[in-house]
Amino acid sequence: MSETDRIERSIVINAPRERVWRALASAEEFGAWFGVDLSGQSFKVGQRARAKMNLPDHPDCYFDATFARIEPTSLMAFHWIPYPIDPAADLANEEPTLVTFILHEAANNATLLKVVESGFDRVPAHRRARAFEMNSGGWEAQLRRIAKYAGE
Repeated sequence: MSETDRIERSIVINAPRERVWRALASAEEFGAWFGVDLSGQSFKVGQRARAKMNLPDHPDCYFDATFARIEPTSLMAFHWIPYPIDPAADLANEEPTLVTFILHEAANNATLLKVVESGFDRVPAHRRARAFEMNSGGWEAQLRRIAKYAGE
């Protein structure tokens, strides 16, 4: 595994772990901060969640994830194709990356939320660097969004 195979980001959220977990594990709450309408869907191991993203510059971009692990209040993981708005992406045939959210207790009833996206070494070489760069910045933005959404 190379140093460009995985992205790791973390943030301390001023909210109890159960609240942060709900913001992650409830499809509707996840969608509210992530920018996708997942109304009527649920996250279950082995199942896919798919809906159009709220990206005005990219009206045909979808959140499309298959859930691999869900361990209540501790961990949630799904597979997806990174940077799917790339016209060079072969969404039907590329091997997905694995996104894992890990929750830990933090001081003062706060929660340390870590996100790890791994598997970039399997992204086709012609789009690997761009997918890595875009998702690196994307996770920083999304962690700020969930902190604002779930924080007290």
